[in-house]
Amino acid sequence: MSYNNKVAIIFTGGTISMKIDPRIHAAIPALSSEEIMAMVTNIEKFSDIEIINFSNVPSPHITPDMMMELSILVNDTIKRDDITGVIVTHGTDTLEETAYLLDLTVQSTKPIVVVGAMRNSSELGYDGSSNLSAAICTAISKNAINKGVLVVMNNEVNAASEVTKTNTLALDTFKSPEFGPLGIVDNDEVIFYRDIVKKQHIKTNSIEDKVALIKCCPGIQSDIIDFYIENDYRGIVIEALGRGNIPPDMVHGVEKAIDKGIPVVMVSRCPTGRVLDTYGYEGGGKHLRDLGVIFGKNLPGQKARIKLMLILSLTKDIDIIKSIFED
Repeated sequence: MSYNNKVAIIFTGGTISMKIDPRIHAAIPALSSEEIMAMVTNIEKFSDIEIINFSNVPSPHITPDMMMELSILVNDTIKRDDITGVIVTHGTDTLEETAYLLDLTVQSTKPIVVVGAMRNSSELGYDGSSNLSAAICTAISKNAINKGVLVVMNNEVNAASEVTKTNTLALDTFKSPEFGPLGIVDNDEVIFYRDIVKKQHIKTNSIEDKVALIKCCPGIQSDIIDFYIENDYRGIVIEALGRGNIPPDMVHGVEKAIDKGIPVVMVSRCPTGRVLDTYGYEGGGKHLRDLGVIFGKNLPGQKARIKLMLILSLTKDIDIIKSIFED
């Protein structure tokens, strides 16, 4: 049967493609893309499907360079006249980083959906097929046009720019803690409750992978920053405390990095809320602002790192980097 829509599904691996190996009693990549699709029943009533095999690896094995290769593939695929939408299957551990990178680097009005599974195919209640079904319903929906990259899991639709993995086990692990989901998939129909007002696009086909992410904690000092400086890292993201503050023993390292032209981007380790130059004490947000620290608004550290990696592939100009993060 032929339809007026075709969805390309790019398989990268992850739990959705795993089953238990009886020799080691642990889940490993094992299912082919065809075997996964065979479990998605009745999909032939909705869309033509094109399978594209990118990789079959656990998501901790996905590197920034692989993410960029995937971005180029998605870009090339979504531009095809015969393609209605693109789905990427992905392991959940790093799914939000890949989805956010795609959101920043792929510019298309067509739906792009990232999907995974929390249970492997050997477990009772394997959620891979149901999540993939919901992703296909989203990819062919006219309501999903011009929504940016979407993450569809557990019948919820979230924006790649907002979603994060919140639980190591739960099927509804992917949530948007700041604003909630964009919508739901109900009875094979996608229903949106809100839209993304501001979208950013970073036009690049490369990525700078030497960007550090440091999580702040009481008593942390500058030696970790010194390590990254000495090892030629090009950028540093700090998950600061609260509203955007760091211990005073860390300030010297921040100053040293900025003096060497290394951009330092600050976000909060809190799951919601933005950083702001509220406090004027040593290491407070106002002090850091005056030193030249760039504020990453309400991004979590892992997404701020992806964003800085992409920007640094284009420019080392601190003012430009700051404007992309703050304006």
